[in-house]
Amino acid sequence: MSERQVVLYFSWSRPDEVDAPLTNINNRFPALFESRRMLYPRYEAFSHIDLYDQGIGGFLDHIQKPNFTAFAEHAEAITQHPVPVIERMGDDGLAQEINDELLRDVDTLIVISLDSLCSRQAPTTKEVEAIRRFLAHPDHLLFVCPHHDIGDVNGIAEDAQPARQEQEFYHHGDRTIPPQQRFSGFARSLLAALDMPVENQFGLRPRLDASSAPWPFHADRSLDRWHLLQGVNAFNAHPHLPHLQRVGPALSALDVLVRQDIALSAPAHPAQLEGLRTFDALLQSAPGVFQGTLLVSDATLWSSTAGGVEQLRAFWTNVLRRAMPL
Repeated sequence: MSERQVVLYFSWSRPDEVDAPLTNINNRFPALFESRRMLYPRYEAFSHIDLYDQGIGGFLDHIQKPNFTAFAEHAEAITQHPVPVIERMGDDGLAQEINDELLRDVDTLIVISLDSLCSRQAPTTKEVEAIRRFLAHPDHLLFVCPHHDIGDVNGIAEDAQPARQEQEFYHHGDRTIPPQQRFSGFARSLLAALDMPVENQFGLRPRLDASSAPWPFHADRSLDRWHLLQGVNAFNAHPHLPHLQRVGPALSALDVLVRQDIALSAPAHPAQLEGLRTFDALLQSAPGVFQGTLLVSDATLWSSTAGGVEQLRAFWTNVLRRAMPL
């Protein structure tokens, strides 16, 4: 048993995500009926239209959020505390912002930033102040977790944009992802407000072994003051993971704990053609930046549906059973 208390915070606005027009395939989640069609027969349990919303809301409720159930159940089993799963804005349109009341007695806050960039989610000044107070406690961990940014064509000539997006699409190989799917405005805005700007770049396919299991990562274990990586050698095999690019002050304020190899067997990603061979997968605030600790990872580090679950459970356990740092 652990005395830890965890909150899992989804920073999306459900109305913005659910109401995205299906006539535009870009910058939205798939509808449940689309996932059923593209991945048949995997999701045929949700084929009863009188029981399951076949739109984007159904996808969020029956595919996306359940990906995180295994972590919540694992955390509750270890801590003996239920894990609140909070949406920034639910179907009722009422905002649930991060504040001192939400964080009371909480020592581990995990922000899952699966909010579409076009929904313009960003923390308020009061939220940033509450998070800074949270990080003023030496025993507190804040995980800010963006996801991929696929199909960004800013700065690319219009006639070259389709080819760029096709290269990215064929690299990750996930047919459920549109040419452009840009996530995590909340994570970007929060990190910038904390003077730790990070850009979640690309959707990179990680290297796998011959059995399609996650390839061992490169870790700087000397920096792992919480021993979060003890007994952990790999993460998951999600086919489109971001490079967590540190910007400006983050270059010195955030250390790189984990780098992962990009798959060489996949069609080349444009970033590979420019020389990128590994991507930064787990960042940690340097000593003295905060009293507590800020970590930045991909959102799927808390998901159980992309392989590597045994390794992920070891990581989750280390987070939940951590001792005070030396």
